[in-house]
Amino acid sequence: MPIIKILPHPEYCPQGTQVSAPAGTSICEALLDNNINIEHACDMVCACTTCHVVVREGFASLNELDENEEDLLDRAWGLEPQSRLSCQAILAQQDVTIEIPKYSINHAKEGH
Repeated sequence: MPIIKILPHPEYCPQGTQVSAPAGTSICEALLDNNINIEHACDMVCACTTCHVVVREGFASLNELDENEEDLLDRAWGLEPQSRLSCQAILAQQDVTIEIPKYSINHAKEGH
C-alpha cells in the first residue's frame, strides 16, 4: 500500500504524519479515513478547491488531471505546478508527499 506523507500543517496535522491507503484511493479519502479532516466543501465531486494540496513527491505516479480539475485549480489559493485537488488525485503504487496549503477558498469558513 502506498504511503502518503503529510507535511506539518498548523490546523490539520501540526506535527506532520504518514498514512497508508490502497492504490485507487483518492488522497482526500485517505486523509479523511485517517482523521485528517481536510476541507472538502463540495463533498469530493470536483466542484470547489477546498481540498487543494501540493504534491511534493510522487506527482507523476498519480492519475492525470482532467480538464475540469485543471479549470478549478486555476482558482485555488497558492497554486503551484504540482497542485492537485486531493479528491481527484488517485493513488497508484508509489508513495507521495503532500503539503496542505495554509489557506483555501472556503466562503463558509472565512467568517470564523
